[in-house]
Amino acid sequence: MAMATCSSSLLVLPNLRWNCNKRRPNFKVRAQISGENKKTTPVEPVTNGSVSVSTVQNQKGANEVNGKVKSQKKIVSDEIELLWDDGYGSKSVKDYFAAAKEILEKPDGGPPRWFSPVDCGRPVEDAPTLLFLPGLDGTGMGLVPHHKALGKAFHVSCLHIPVLDRTPFEGLVKIVEDVLRQEQATRPNKPIYLVGDSFGGCLALAVAARNSSLDLVLILVNPATSFNRSPLQPLIPILEMVPEELHFTVPYALSFIMGDPIKMATLGIDNQLPTSIKLEKLRQRLTKTMLPLLSDLGEIIPRETLLWKLKLLRSSSAYANSRIHAVQAETLILASGKDMMLPSQEEAKRLHGVLKNCSVRCFKDNGHTLLLEDSVSLLTVIKGTGKYRRSWRYDLVSDFLPPSKGELDYALDEVLGFLRNAVGSVFFSTMEDGRIVRGLAGVPDEGPVLLIGYHMLMGLELGPMSEAFIKEKNILFRGMAHPVLYSDNNPSKEFDYSDWIKVFGAYPVTATNLFKLLSSKSHVLLFPGGAREALHNRGEQYKLIWPDQQEFVRMAARFGATIVPFGTIGEDDIAELVLDYNDLMKIPILNDYIKDLTRDTKQFKLREESDGDVANQPLYIPGLVPKIPGRFYYLFGKPIKTKGRPELVKDREEANQVYLEVKAEVENSIAYLLKKREEDPYRSVLDRLNYSLTHTTATQVPSFEP
Repeated sequence: MAMATCSSSLLVLPNLRWNCNKRRPNFKVRAQISGENKKTTPVEPVTNGSVSVSTVQNQKGANEVNGKVKSQKKIVSDEIELLWDDGYGSKSVKDYFAAAKEILEKPDGGPPRWFSPVDCGRPVEDAPTLLFLPGLDGTGMGLVPHHKALGKAFHVSCLHIPVLDRTPFEGLVKIVEDVLRQEQATRPNKPIYLVGDSFGGCLALAVAARNSSLDLVLILVNPATSFNRSPLQPLIPILEMVPEELHFTVPYALSFIMGDPIKMATLGIDNQLPTSIKLEKLRQRLTKTMLPLLSDLGEIIPRETLLWKLKLLRSSSAYANSRIHAVQAETLILASGKDMMLPSQEEAKRLHGVLKNCSVRCFKDNGHTLLLEDSVSLLTVIKGTGKYRRSWRYDLVSDFLPPSKGELDYALDEVLGFLRNAVGSVFFSTMEDGRIVRGLAGVPDEGPVLLIGYHMLMGLELGPMSEAFIKEKNILFRGMAHPVLYSDNNPSKEFDYSDWIKVFGAYPVTATNLFKLLSSKSHVLLFPGGAREALHNRGEQYKLIWPDQQEFVRMAARFGATIVPFGTIGEDDIAELVLDYNDLMKIPILNDYIKDLTRDTKQFKLREESDGDVANQPLYIPGLVPKIPGRFYYLFGKPIKTKGRPELVKDREEANQVYLEVKAEVENSIAYLLKKREEDPYRSVLDRLNYSLTHTTATQVPSFEP
């Protein structure tokens, strides 16, 4: 396991180096010792390389020579590219045990210290700092599967509490506060992230309660604030009576309480592999990797250390709960549904009601060691919940991190899997000379571009369309979404579709946000019909329900954006709408639910200036009867340029003419597709499946000739 370069802004300090004679895997650590004892204490050799240890000094002493400030090289990487490699799945629980054993191989009895994993690399410009506060193990290695991804977005530092260390809880709180003060002094306008795992969650809450003036973002993973209700409570007296020579049995017993072995073993196995191969890999990992590694828990947490940590858990839980009312920090709680060590989901609900600014995401199939189990990347969760920012306020342009290849693969397989395979989407576009061609060649590569189209039932067209733009044009368009998708008041919410669309660039539909994105020369997706069009009534399919105002034309002209109108069809080929809004409002229980939901959405003040159908945007889930899937068809019309047409900004009549032109083009595209799909010999999923089985080398299934 490779570890450690210099920490984010934990000061550039003098280094002491020790060379090791033993040849070991590349494993480097720069550690920093906090607290009242500032003397330099070496970390015993854990690598064939070198171990750099620095004391935490004051800023003046560290950065001044003869009264002059030393120049420091800017340590940042280029901005992240679309489909970057986040490394999630390349490291597993096996790597965690290897790293933990190496760092604990020769315990020095020194105080807690910080290290920065080398795997994290260099982050993006102006990245904030993330401090990891470990759980019961204290190694600080709990983020091993997430190092590479987090290292692109944060300056990552991890707290290591040596096996023989007996620092009381209040002392650990002060150690974290020392680093917070340094970060605040060095970079006063940046948020500081505290990721607290189990015991670390109590530590993060205690620190936040004592430092309410700091801009902190807490990410609490199964926080141990519920330790008084833990199944471990009655085990403590029993553990105290277990003889030293039988302690080797304790890790095996605790392993089934602390985490889900199957989920741990599954991490890193490619979901796209055939089921038989996946099961065989899982079997090998369980029998040849997981079970032998459990004995290592006895080395990571010896008997006396385990007893000390359990007592520390009790005191930390009481300390954090007694001061929780003082926490002002933005908080995200990640709770496992199969946590056998703590009642994490119940505790998440309690904390959601107590903390002032708290969101919750539940992972119903995971155990206590969520960060070491097969799930989604921690960075993905941070992005999907809108928690990533580089200053005091989130900026949807500068703070947006594009999706990685791993995120795209997961979204396509796990989130959109059935839909994308069932509808066999086919795309057409219009060239400058008016020719219609298959593919997206007619859509401009250079932004700003405003994509304007018809919103199919429940927005089913979005997933396949986003995939096509990413894979064919290497473009991630930014879609405008209803603000209700950004409300976060459910303490039982799972990480679901509404979070994934944020990972892929969706943002609340406001004029200000459209302004920001067009000014950044983005490709922006806008549906003038909004929720009313996506949740249309029976008999309204393929009908444009647009406002009378030319809402988007003048904004596009202001930035010289190219408007690309498009039509899409296929909703009637996969399901039949049998219960619409009018039908559901006749059912008493559903009537009240829809009224309450619609009443809640009025706070967003959408379409207040509009009249007619488009101004009425009730939210509900329509009643659908599935069909044998047909096919989705998309046609992007001829681009309409606004660059060099300044009159569109001020002349409403001119802008309205362009608006009507766009609307007519969308209607014509829909009519064209409805007619031409009758010529498609592979419109049915059965015909496409047969073609794929008989043409194994084909990259796409044919369609009608445009």
